Amino acid sequence: MVGSMVWLNVLFIGVFFLVTIAIGIYARRHTKSVGSFVLGGRSVGPWLTAFAYGTTYFSAVVFIGYAGQFGWSFGLSTVWIGLGNAFIGSFLVWKVMGRRTRIMTKHLEATTMPEYFGKRYNSKSLKIAASAIVFVFLIPYSASVFNGLSYLFTTALGLDNMRYGFEMVIIGMSLLTAAYVILGGYMSTAINDFFQGVIMLVGVILVAAFVLHAHGGLMNSLAGLSQYTAPDGKILGVYVSFFGPQPLNLLGVVILTSLGAWGLPQMVHKFYAIKDEKSIQTGTIISTVFALVIAGGSYFIGSFGRLFVDSAEVPSKIPFDRIVPTMLMDKAIPAILLAVVVVLVLSASMSTLSSLVLTSSSTLTLDFIDGTVVKSLTEKKKVLWIRILIACFIIISMSLAIFAYQTGNLYITKLMSISWGALAGSFLAPFLYGLFWKKVTRVAVWTNFGCGVGITLVHLVLSNAVLFKIHLPAFLDLAAIAAKHPEFPINIASPINAGAFAMIFGLIVVPVVSLLTPKLDKKIVDHAFEGYDIAVAASQKKILPADEVI
Repeated sequence: MVGSMVWLNVLFIGVFFLVTIAIGIYARRHTKSVGSFVLGGRSVGPWLTAFAYGTTYFSAVVFIGYAGQFGWSFGLSTVWIGLGNAFIGSFLVWKVMGRRTRIMTKHLEATTMPEYFGKRYNSKSLKIAASAIVFVFLIPYSASVFNGLSYLFTTALGLDNMRYGFEMVIIGMSLLTAAYVILGGYMSTAINDFFQGVIMLVGVILVAAFVLHAHGGLMNSLAGLSQYTAPDGKILGVYVSFFGPQPLNLLGVVILTSLGAWGLPQMVHKFYAIKDEKSIQTGTIISTVFALVIAGGSYFIGSFGRLFVDSAEVPSKIPFDRIVPTMLMDKAIPAILLAVVVVLVLSASMSTLSSLVLTSSSTLTLDFIDGTVVKSLTEKKKVLWIRILIACFIIISMSLAIFAYQTGNLYITKLMSISWGALAGSFLAPFLYGLFWKKVTRVAVWTNFGCGVGITLVHLVLSNAVLFKIHLPAFLDLAAIAAKHPEFPINIASPINAGAFAMIFGLIVVPVVSLLTPKLDKKIVDHAFEGYDIAVAASQKKILPADEVI
C-alpha cells in the first residue's frame, strides 16, 4: 500500500514537472527584452494576474507552516487569518493600490519597486538601498518555502528515514524552479501560476472535505476539538471559540500576513504588469475569491490538527512544520488525494518561489548592477545578468533552508516572519503614501527603511540570543521573558508580532517625519503625479447641435 502510494506521488510529480518545463519553453519567446522578461510586456490579463497574485501569496508556507502551527495554537479562530488575507490582503489592496500602482509605475517607467523609490523620490541611493533590502530579505522567505515543500515531500515519498532525504528534495525543487524561471521569465510564471492555481483550488476543497470526513463530519469534528482545554488547562472548548485562546497574538498574525502583502515587492509587482483598467476590476474579484478558498481553506484544515496528532508529541517529537503532513498521512485520506495534495503544495510553492527569485534577481540587476557596478548594460546582457542572479539567489536560499532544517530552530513561520517584517516594514508606508500624498519626503523614506530593517534585526538578535551565542542581560532576553510569563497576552519574542509592529510603526513614522523635514522639489513631485491627470482625446458622438430643427 505504502509502495503504491509513493509511486502514485512520483507519477503525479513527474507529470507536473513536464508541464511546468513545457510552459517555460513555450514562454521563452516572451523573454527577448527586460520589459518582457520581468513584466510580460505589461500586457497580462485579469485571470493570469489574479492567479499570479494569489499563488504568489499562498505557498507551502501557508498550507504547511502557518496552517499547522497557528491551527494548533489558535484552533478554529485561525480562520480569521484567512479572512484577513482575503479582504485586507487581496480585495482592499487591489482596490486601493492596483490602479494607482499601474499608472504611476508606467508613467515613471519603473520596472521594479526599488526603481519606483528611486524615480518617485529622485534618489539613486534610495533605489540601491531598496534593492539590497529586497535581495537579502527575500532569501529567508524563499528558504521557508523550500522547507515547507521538503517536509511534505519527505513524508509523501517515504524519505523520512533516508539519509539526506530532506536535502535531496530541496535540491530537486531548486533545480526545477531555476529551470522554468530562467527559461520563460514573468510570462512563464504567470501561465504556470494559472495552471497551478486551478490545482490549488480543487486540492484545498477536497482536503477540507476528507479532513472533516475522517472524524465523522463537521459537527463531530467540532465536538472533538471542543474537548481540548486552553494551555493553562482552565477553559474547555477554547479551540472552537470565536477568538481562540490568544486573541492578541492572533491579531498580530492577521496584520503581518494581510497588511504585509501591501508592501512586498513580489506582490505589488503584479500590478505593474496588468493590462488595463477593466483587468484591474475583474482581477479584484478573482483574487478575493481565490484567497477566500485557499487561505480560508488552509487555515480551516490546520485548525483540526489536534484531532490527528497527539498533543504530547508537539513540538518535542513532531515539530509544527510536520503537523499538516502528519494529518495527510491519516488512513481516512485516500492515496490519490495525498498525491493531489503533494501537487497542490508543489504548485503553490513553485509559483511563490518563481516570483521571489524573479523579483530579487531583476531588482539587483536593474537597480544595483546596471549603472552602479557596470556603467551600461545592453538589453541582452541585462537578461543574462538576471538569469545568473536567479541561480545565485536559489543556491543561497537552498543553503539557508538546509541550515534551518539541520539546526531545528528556525521554523517556517520564523523565516517568513523575518522576511515579511523587514520588507513590508521598510516598504509599505513609503510606497503607499507615495501613490497618494505629495508631501512624503526623502528623509521620511530613509527613516522608514532604517526602522523596518532595524526593528526586525534587533528583535531577531534579542529573541534568538542562544542561537547567535550571545549572552544578554535578563531584561533584554526576549525568549527567556516570554518563557517565564506565558500568561502575558502578547508573545514579545514572536517575530510575527515584531513584523506587525514594524508595519504599523512605519505608517506613523512616514507622515510625521515628512511634516518635519524638507520637501521634495515641486517639479519632481508634480511629474510623478502627472500620470493620473493625462488628458485623453475622445471622438464626438453628437454632431448636430441640440437646438437644430430638421
